[in-house]
Amino acid sequence: MKNKFSIILILFSTSCFLSCEEYLEEELVSGVSAGTYYTTASGFEAAIAATYAESKSFYGGERGFTMTVFGTDLHTNGRGGSHKMINYYDGAFSPAQSFVRDTWRDFYRGINQANAVINRSENVVGVSDETKTVRMAEVRFLRALYYFNLVRFFGDVHLSLDETVGVEIEANRTPAGQIYSEGIIPDLEFAINNLPDNQNEYGRASKSAAEFLLAKVYMTRAYQPYGSGNSDASEAERLMGSVIDNYGFSLLQDFGDLWDINNERNSEVIFAIQNNKNQVDEGLDTQGNSGHLYFLMEYDILPGMARDTENGRPWIRFRPTEFLLGLWDRENDARYDKTYKHVWISNTESSIPAWTNEDANMGYISSNLVGTKKFSIGDTAVYIPGPGKDETWTEEKKGKTRYLVFTNNQYDERWYPTLNKWIDPTRPNRQHTPGQRNHPLMRLADAYLIRAEAKIMQNNQDAAAEDINIVRRRGAWPGMEEAIEISSEEATLDFLLDERGRELVGEGHRWFDLTRTGKLVERVKAHNPEGRSNIQDYHILRPIPLEQIDRTSGGYLQNCGYIGADC
Repeated sequence: MKNKFSIILILFSTSCFLSCEEYLEEELVSGVSAGTYYTTASGFEAAIAATYAESKSFYGGERGFTMTVFGTDLHTNGRGGSHKMINYYDGAFSPAQSFVRDTWRDFYRGINQANAVINRSENVVGVSDETKTVRMAEVRFLRALYYFNLVRFFGDVHLSLDETVGVEIEANRTPAGQIYSEGIIPDLEFAINNLPDNQNEYGRASKSAAEFLLAKVYMTRAYQPYGSGNSDASEAERLMGSVIDNYGFSLLQDFGDLWDINNERNSEVIFAIQNNKNQVDEGLDTQGNSGHLYFLMEYDILPGMARDTENGRPWIRFRPTEFLLGLWDRENDARYDKTYKHVWISNTESSIPAWTNEDANMGYISSNLVGTKKFSIGDTAVYIPGPGKDETWTEEKKGKTRYLVFTNNQYDERWYPTLNKWIDPTRPNRQHTPGQRNHPLMRLADAYLIRAEAKIMQNNQDAAAEDINIVRRRGAWPGMEEAIEISSEEATLDFLLDERGRELVGEGHRWFDLTRTGKLVERVKAHNPEGRSNIQDYHILRPIPLEQIDRTSGGYLQNCGYIGADC
């Protein structure tokens, strides 16, 4: 690893797992030695909290979303942002790219934090052996998650299971298969064997979360030459079966209820990255969920509209591809309607348009309405009918409509269907960027779909179709549950990936889904107009950061295809 981190500050960052009711202000503890403080009961808990907190730099932030939804078949770029090279796959997507660098840096910081806790745990006083074992299981779960992300992004990377204090300029490049077998899988097996089914504090890792993560690990390794194919898929199926059957999780009846900000702790969430409203509103936590910024179209400059907290602050980053918008059969499937925003209500008087002489000449209105306002505050100002509904909106019909209607022939980098999953109207003001939403990293529908994927790999299409249909029936309009079901013959890997798109869009899984299954290049070429001309086979891995290479004695091997690689 290019940098090994001296531990000089210990941060109480309990917002990552404490409930809102158990709100505790952050406390910065300085001028202490990790060697002495980490071995106290309070220091031990603070060190574990800090290990959880490292997840917040990625999950729910612009970097995490950019690295996982951008440059795929489902999302291309909007007008805003400085990281479009990750979608374009052009020459600017280089080892010097900052989001790549910071992802590497932050996950390794989390790993070294976990190593520090593990290595110092034997000397902790004032903590029972039972509690200590559970906390070690939590930390090893987190270390496995961080290494899993690094391997998925970068392939062969530095493996260290020991704490490093100070600066070290030596680094290895351990084969990914070895990292799975010596690091990720043993950590998660320990977590499964020692975590309780339920934790007293919501947001701590539990046995079900460890089983879920290990299932996804096995399913990812199953496609690799160093994996065990059907054997890994069988383990993924078994573990996800345990998650589904043994812990009381259940799918919500209404898919839309998942995104009710007052219903985040629901029966479907297995593990989530926590945020605390008081801390993000007061500025104590600057890493709250900011997903509400990135998927929005530029509504705030449209007639009758101004930026507000209810509709969000549009950073215009991620635009749905035409392929994504065509995935839903809206007659049977309710999920598009419950995933995207359709109507914007006028909230400002000054920009409400008036009917014109041209409108009258076109026959849209009678001449006596010329000069009158088309609508008032509180009326519909903007409407997006969405896929499958556009064809009824002729130019004449749009001309006669008081509000602005956007159809698919008008979509561009500024105006397009807006994802509604992360909207946070509870922010203290319209400019506030951190939000209070948790980031549901693991939920039950994903468990069913990963189990279906494992069954497909083992040629058990009948059972795979039933798992997929469980998810689809929940997503159907009432009365359309039977109509939405698929047959065994339809339970293919490509259909499974489409279904994951319908169910999990915008939740930070897509790039991992496509690289896991070897479908990234094929699908980007087919469905991402901005990325298709540049993407190459080597883009299934991100470039090793230049900072890593420069700071390692003797250099550090670059992934093939990128500047500086010797392949």
